[in-house]
Amino acid sequence: MKKVLVLEDETNIRSFVVINLKRAGYETIEAGTGEEALEQLRRNPDIKVALLDIMLPDEMDGFEVCRRIRASNSKIGIIMLTARTQEMDKVTGLMTGADDYVTKPFSPAELTARVDAIYRRIGDREETPVSADDTVRYPPFLLNTRNRTLEKNGQRVKVTQVEYSIMKLFLENPGKALSREEIMSVVWGKDYFGELKIVDVNIRRLRLKIEDDPQTPKFITTVWGYGYKWGR
Repeated sequence: MKKVLVLEDETNIRSFVVINLKRAGYETIEAGTGEEALEQLRRNPDIKVALLDIMLPDEMDGFEVCRRIRASNSKIGIIMLTARTQEMDKVTGLMTGADDYVTKPFSPAELTARVDAIYRRIGDREETPVSADDTVRYPPFLLNTRNRTLEKNGQRVKVTQVEYSIMKLFLENPGKALSREEIMSVVWGKDYFGELKIVDVNIRRLRLKIEDDPQTPKFITTVWGYGYKWGR
């Protein structure tokens, strides 16, 4: 059974989410506080996707829960649930390590589609056999496609699975200008209907990890009015 963690302090909203995820074939693990969510993850290491409400009653909000999860787990898919519509809240959620966000009120179909998209990518990763020598090299980077890891100058760079997918796309297409729409289609899937800003924020997050100077990037460069490319 595919497990999803649902962190939501409002019981009626959590019940709504849980019912619809169960109808879609997911096993749900519920939490009402940040501490409870982290404890549930410890008890259920096979959880592959977490839905995190931003606004929580205790001192630990959804952003902090996301940070703590990412500190020890780069593979789990994270979707932020928020009633806020301000751009900064969306950006903050993504910069703390989330893969996606859904703004309340949302339809059951939309939420399920977002969870399906993330779970599908995780499932594909686990079931696709890769040869032991299958690597992508672009000095000083080495991308290992067997265990989906990234190294720079021989040192491991901790990346989320979305960041890994973006790096793989760039390293397989050096010098090619990639539009935001193309990046979104390859990384998030053709049926993803989110906003293009999710690409920009993930690129910003990735630059912080791989660039010597993120303010003047030399690896992931901007193609103004279009998208991004690998190299100048």
